[in-house]
Amino acid sequence: MTTLLPALLGAMILAGLVGAIYALRPHVPAPKVERVPSSLERRLSGMSPRSRIVLLVSVVAGFLVALLTGWIAAVVILPTAALGLPYLLAAPPAEARIRRVEAMEEWTRSLAGVLGAGVGIEQALTATLRSTPDAIKPEVTTLVARLRARWDTEVALRAFADDLDDVTGDLVAANLILAARRRNRSLASALQGVAESVAEDVAARRRVEAGRAKPRGSARLVTAFSLGVLLILAFTGDYVEPYSSPVGQVVLVFLLMAYAAGLLWMRKMAEGKPLPRFLGPTARAGAR
Repeated sequence: MTTLLPALLGAMILAGLVGAIYALRPHVPAPKVERVPSSLERRLSGMSPRSRIVLLVSVVAGFLVALLTGWIAAVVILPTAALGLPYLLAAPPAEARIRRVEAMEEWTRSLAGVLGAGVGIEQALTATLRSTPDAIKPEVTTLVARLRARWDTEVALRAFADDLDDVTGDLVAANLILAARRRNRSLASALQGVAESVAEDVAARRRVEAGRAKPRGSARLVTAFSLGVLLILAFTGDYVEPYSSPVGQVVLVFLLMAYAAGLLWMRKMAEGKPLPRFLGPTARAGAR
């Protein structure tokens, strides 16, 4: 007992010294490693709340169908169809582009009318801000803010063309840039001519879009009819019985993928390609 007590006290003193040394040592925090989100997490975070609800409901429905009927492929088919069909059968964003071009035509006419009264370019651009159509109002607001911040007029107009990112915007900005360089009074008539050509462009785009809408409507009708027939046959006959086996379900998924690829191909054909711009960094790089 007499030898155990000094040994215990010595061990406690040694442990205290080690603890004091560790406490006095400068502490370097470990570098925080940021977790990189996976591709699935990035896609889910970029989805709208409505799309997330649709995905959740379709996944639950797919699992219920798989449990009740044994169709394991429903776990893949239902969520894919719920998210993919609205995209494949919806109209491409051509209407939004047409509205932007139409807004450019309206704004150009308004600008030409203000310039016809003998006002300078900078003052005319500021005066048209209040009556600018909503489709291009953010870009025009940014242009006016740059001019008020004492940007060079040509630099501000080139940035305005980049914001519009359209060949029609390049045409309007190019005429304004030339007028800003020469400070001549013929800009109003030139802008009137630009507005007339833009109006013709809008009419041509609407005719093309009306022609493209017909096959999209036919595709929607055929798809809805096919889905209705398949659902009726699935509950009333033996038409889908060969697809209930594992091999049959794989064949069914392959056939549905081929049908979806056809819809995607038709959508890509209907989108069209925008005309190349002649202002901006891309056009300057191509000219070198």
